[in-house]
Amino acid sequence: MSKPILIIRILLLSITLGVSSGWAMASYPDKPIKIIIGFPAGGPLDAHIRLLSDKLQSVLGQPVIVDYKVGAGGAVGAQYVMQSPADGYTVLLANTGTMVINPAIYTKSPYDTLKDFQPIARTAQQPLALIVNKDVAANTLKEFVAYAKANPGKLNYGSAGNGGISHLVPEMLKSETGIFMVHIPFKGSAPAFTDLIAGHVQFMAESVPQAANYAKQGKVKALAVTSAKRNPALPNTPTVLETGVANLEVVGFYGILAPKGTPPEVTNKLSQAFKETLESPDIQKKMIDQGADPAYLNADQFSKYLAAEMPRWAKAVKQAGAKLD
Repeated sequence: MSKPILIIRILLLSITLGVSSGWAMASYPDKPIKIIIGFPAGGPLDAHIRLLSDKLQSVLGQPVIVDYKVGAGGAVGAQYVMQSPADGYTVLLANTGTMVINPAIYTKSPYDTLKDFQPIARTAQQPLALIVNKDVAANTLKEFVAYAKANPGKLNYGSAGNGGISHLVPEMLKSETGIFMVHIPFKGSAPAFTDLIAGHVQFMAESVPQAANYAKQGKVKALAVTSAKRNPALPNTPTVLETGVANLEVVGFYGILAPKGTPPEVTNKLSQAFKETLESPDIQKKMIDQGADPAYLNADQFSKYLAAEMPRWAKAVKQAGAKLD
């Protein structure tokens, strides 16, 4: 085969591949999209995506499948997505703990948030509620701190897993108030709540929607919320700052991330779909009623947000002395 003919064939093949790739991007999505959650069904992330999924499916024109890859404070799910094809069909719904606390709290994190993932959209922000088992002899945060000091070593607190925000916030409270509680990590919020209600753990710091649901049923007592202002889902519950017990203000986030290398056309389509979903008045009302703030950021904005959050939480981890191997 002559050299000019070979060059022509290579050029034609390149053009064909380029057209094929462009067509694939233009037709995205043309099959179901899988959203991975690193925590069990029944937890706050699960409830969040269930609220969005019907509208999201309508916008994308494809089914949205929720799958659970549980363990290590969400790290198992994050690793699964990191290693998936960068085509927009497998994405991660993650929280503050998974994306910005885990890399700071683990000595050897299995992933680098900024290097291994392509942020798609931030979907919500929400504070945590500090809650106790209904039989704990405290109805305010101040009373709980006094109770903990009077009963050193007798109190346990549950979390959704090592390294998450529900682990770190109690550690921050311990640091601020000088109380002692033993950490009991669970594989997600749902089993942690089961043991809190049963009295096997006495304290938790969990997302407001989940906590408010159990508090309204009388199964737990909400002592404070970690935002700067009171939350509509728990209007009679003061902020930690209001109680004067600690200088503690923490708001977590939920967001969608894809494997690094996901094409910009796919990233933008997915991000726009979440924007349209979160702009639905019905969804906004339901989120606010539950205690979450619809707080959309596009891919660029979410990337910058994560870059700013990581050093802030690394400092908080260091101050709390919370480090895991």
